[in-house]
Amino acid sequence: MTGQDEVNRIEISGWTPGSLGQVVALHGRYYARDWGFGPYFEAKVASGMAAFIPRIDPNRDLFLVARRGSHMLGSITIDGSETESDEAHVRWFITSDAARGTGIGRQLMQQAMAFCNRVGFSLVYLDTFKGLDAARHLYEAHGFALTDEHTDRTWGVEVTEQRFERRR
Repeated sequence: MTGQDEVNRIEISGWTPGSLGQVVALHGRYYARDWGFGPYFEAKVASGMAAFIPRIDPNRDLFLVARRGSHMLGSITIDGSETESDEAHVRWFITSDAARGTGIGRQLMQQAMAFCNRVGFSLVYLDTFKGLDAARHLYEAHGFALTDEHTDRTWGVEVTEQRFERRR
């Protein structure tokens, strides 16, 4: 493999030093720029991730990041430990501007759903909001269906929140 091949190679792995901050930064920049979310949202992502990372149970939880060299391309989390049931929560799923439309999000989602299948979760759910059409298409392609929709300010800005569920 040449040096250029190594730079262009995409690696999907678990937590590495700096991952948490890079995922928070991806969320903060994208949602501020494209949706008007402010510091409340970024702090909410940061505090949620900061609580999740130290309690990861590899039998129920998954934290994946995609990188090209030192560049963060995306991330997805499966939180199966927040309840004692056989449910899992998809959290902090995002791709960088450079990665959108390249299939990296699909790869992350495939690995996450394969993990959920191996663990045997009967229900996998995620919370999002209306208007993220490319993400919705990806969710539906992986068996998720819209189960609830309502207006709220969970993320500090009024949006039409949506819940998607995937049942085994």
